[in-house]
Amino acid sequence: MRPALAAVLLTLGAAALAEEPAPAPVLLGIDVLEEHEFRELKNKSIGLITNQTGLDRGSRSTIQVLANAPGVRLRALFSPEHGFAGTSESEEVGSGIFLLPDGSRIPMYSLYGSTRAPTPDTLRGLNALVFDIQDAGARFYTYATTMAMAMESAAKAEIEFIVLDRPNPINGETVEGPILDPDIRHFIAYFPIPVRHGLTIGEIARLHNQEARLGARLQIVPMKNWKRSLWYDQTGLPWVRPSPNLPDLDAATLYPGIACFEAANVSVGRGTDLPFRWVGAPWMDAKAVVQRLRKAGLKGVSFAEETFTPAKSVFAGRRCPGVRMRVTDRKVLRSLEVFAHLAAALRDQHPKEFALDLERMPRFTGSRRFNELFSQGAAPKELIELFDAGAREFLDRRAHFLLY
Repeated sequence: MRPALAAVLLTLGAAALAEEPAPAPVLLGIDVLEEHEFRELKNKSIGLITNQTGLDRGSRSTIQVLANAPGVRLRALFSPEHGFAGTSESEEVGSGIFLLPDGSRIPMYSLYGSTRAPTPDTLRGLNALVFDIQDAGARFYTYATTMAMAMESAAKAEIEFIVLDRPNPINGETVEGPILDPDIRHFIAYFPIPVRHGLTIGEIARLHNQEARLGARLQIVPMKNWKRSLWYDQTGLPWVRPSPNLPDLDAATLYPGIACFEAANVSVGRGTDLPFRWVGAPWMDAKAVVQRLRKAGLKGVSFAEETFTPAKSVFAGRRCPGVRMRVTDRKVLRSLEVFAHLAAALRDQHPKEFALDLERMPRFTGSRRFNELFSQGAAPKELIELFDAGAREFLDRRAHFLLY
């Protein structure tokens, strides 16, 4: 190619790249509500279910935004597990009084205490409940259950339920794990969906309203410019810890699988700098477990030996050899596969020490069949086949509820 022609082509190519539009910023449900000048809430007395994640794109709290919105009467607040500030790790969170920006006081009711759903008394005088909380993308994460139970209360009270939608932080395409067995019902096992469902909080609301036949007056304020392929750090939005032990997106990516070890006698890294990115126990032969995991050739993750002394939760104050996990390619990483291989390695390497809580485990995996297979010594491949079957079945069913 002649130099002059090559230079022209390079110039044209550079111009094309320069003219390519930048990705449009993702607007959250609260941002879209602001764009609409709050028409969905005009002349309504509302209760708001939110926490520290309820921020608009400008990092203003949804409380502040709605308290100052013309024609909107903010009358009550409701907080989920971990409380309004998102820092509590208590078994119960208390209620109280909240001071609004203008100095007025409104009640703040806990939905993680003696009651986990709004009561008729707390809904009295309200026209609508508004939900604005960032979910983590795993079925057993409690914020979606709080939303569902609040929607049930709203349906009974015949008031509107409005969800300000937010991204699934670990993308809206990948689905993993068994669909919840119909006989399992718990605060962390509330929906007949896989562990990693790939839904936004608004899409979960649509699914629950229809499949549970609530008949709620449900309205979703959808996001703009969000695509199912996006991870949270591709939205341009700042990461706000949805709960104390999800400090970053890598922890959230591993969470659907590694959190299943909450029903086992190992530390999942609570009380360390690496929650859900490390698993350990005083009795663990970390070297042998890591060698086995490396031989499995799992995609998107690496393993190394690392010792910690957790400051809280399981084995608090005890030195624990363990397995450090690093996300190397999140697009191909399957956290439930990591769980299956790691659980099998611990079972086989430590048959006397390692134990699953067989009563609690189905609340995490969603499957009693998993307990049977695991107890019978099933290989990771068999466990993963169980997980994959549920995911395939769900993909067609969820299509009806997708907004994006």
